Amino acid sequence: MRHRSRKAGLALASTAVLMTAAATAVAVSPASSTTASESSTYLVVYKGSSTPADSAAQISAAGGTVVASYSKIGVVVARSASSSFASAVERDGRVLGAASTAKLGAAVADQAADAGDATPAVAAAWGDSLSGLQWDMTQINVPEAHGINDGTTDVVVGDLDTGLDFTHPDLAPNYDASKSADCSSGAAQPLAVGNDANGHGTHTAGTIAAAANGTGVVGVAPGVKIAGVKSSNDDGFFFPEMVVCAYMWVAEKGIDVTNNSYFADPWLYNCVNDPEQRLIWQAERRAINYARSKGTVVVASQGNFSDDLSHPTRDITSPDNTTPVEREIRNQCRVVPTEVPGVVGVTSTGADGLKAYYSSYGISTADVAAPGGDRRFQIPATTGNGRVLSSWPLAAGCAASQTVFDNGAKYCWAQGTSMAAPHVAGLAALILSENPGMSPGAVEALMQQTATPRACPDTTQPIYANFPSANNDAPQTCTGGTGHNSFYGSGEVNALAALQ
Repeated sequence: MRHRSRKAGLALASTAVLMTAAATAVAVSPASSTTASESSTYLVVYKGSSTPADSAAQISAAGGTVVASYSKIGVVVARSASSSFASAVERDGRVLGAASTAKLGAAVADQAADAGDATPAVAAAWGDSLSGLQWDMTQINVPEAHGINDGTTDVVVGDLDTGLDFTHPDLAPNYDASKSADCSSGAAQPLAVGNDANGHGTHTAGTIAAAANGTGVVGVAPGVKIAGVKSSNDDGFFFPEMVVCAYMWVAEKGIDVTNNSYFADPWLYNCVNDPEQRLIWQAERRAINYARSKGTVVVASQGNFSDDLSHPTRDITSPDNTTPVEREIRNQCRVVPTEVPGVVGVTSTGADGLKAYYSSYGISTADVAAPGGDRRFQIPATTGNGRVLSSWPLAAGCAASQTVFDNGAKYCWAQGTSMAAPHVAGLAALILSENPGMSPGAVEALMQQTATPRACPDTTQPIYANFPSANNDAPQTCTGGTGHNSFYGSGEVNALAALQ
């Protein structure tokens, strides 16, 4: 999903050859939008929870080749140049359906900068050399939480994103190469140097687990391991086969927590009453549920469209990698992964603790809130910048006014629910470090129970009144009470309270 600012809102480590038990993989070029004459990528979803032994032969007979077979959830990623591939493979009564993933991506592009923004002065330091700029960490009591537990190396967080610059000095000490992968082809491959051309993944990873090494920034959980699972192409589009691949990798590698700062639908809203969209929803949901069954906590951003996800009525932004098509929608249309049952949905707050103007929300979708930044209305005097500062690849673009260098390493100010979710993923890692073996449901419950309650704000003030829904122009409305409401869920996460 494209995260827009006005209406919506990333020492060398070796990359040994990765072997996955989750899939039988065939090397192919990364999936992308294709013309009719080119090979297209398909998700073949079977009626059962496993793939038949003869699925490769069946797909070959239909004019396709297997990219990856995820036998434990009954999903195969295939490629074919035949326009009749889907109909041919669906003649087999064991197949629920086959859906092409071409043109079904959602780009991620959180707000990094605007022209004319002033470069902030470095404030008095906490922790590492740039920690004086980390208003987000002090807001949720991360420094105090580190006095109890700053994370253990037994806990691994998988950052499902645009990739990860594992050579960045704040990430290299905590990088786990053995649990990292590039799923941009639909089958897990080694994560190469320079894999994050976008920067978004490196930013979210820094918020989760930047090392406390004296320079740069400090993550929520600087003592845990971070795994990069590239789940998009270099343009930042998250195609369905990439997401399925990522979650099967996560499940088989025993990754404890995943951060998901993206939407992965054919459309922003994935409508289950549409046959093709329903197939993709089922494939992605199966993969996520399989990971959760293996003990993985799944955290996801709510999005940056000022939308009430619990009451959608119209989508005018999808598909945002081609030409958007306006359509009326209802509650049968859902966002992946944030609306998959069991996923922790996160809204974004600014430095004043208010929901950010761009953040989507929903009484049935928002579980907790966390700092994601607000450049317009909530700017700390100590930093002069309302965004969140985190690590960034040297080669990736970030506006000069929003770039900070420290000892040769690059950092970037960015805002979005993409910046909020990794705070929660990092907190989940701290909880698991303090409480080994805790179930995903118990981790989620603890974060909610210890969150700082936030009452519904006055939505007639400009921060909300001037930013209605990007999709249906509905005014932002907060429903529910202090205990749970549509803007903050159970409240803004509190790292110290969660560990006490």
